[in-house]
Amino acid sequence: MKAFLIGLIFLMAVVILSGIGVLIFPLILAMAIFLKIIVSICLVLFAIWLLGKFIIFIWEKIFNKSK
Repeated sequence: MKAFLIGLIFLMAVVILSGIGVLIFPLILAMAIFLKIIVSICLVLFAIWLLGKFIIFIWEKIFNKSK
């Protein structure tokens, strides 16, 4: 009887945790989309910054060479 109760408690725990996982899935999906947008914006900003640094570097090379 003890083994039956342990097995039943284990199955109930699995069902409860599965239910929580199903309910949390939309939140995880929304957070993943939000994170993808944030990372994309950060990469675009970094690319713009890097382009500006490159332009300044080339600009200084051109004008320092002519002096």
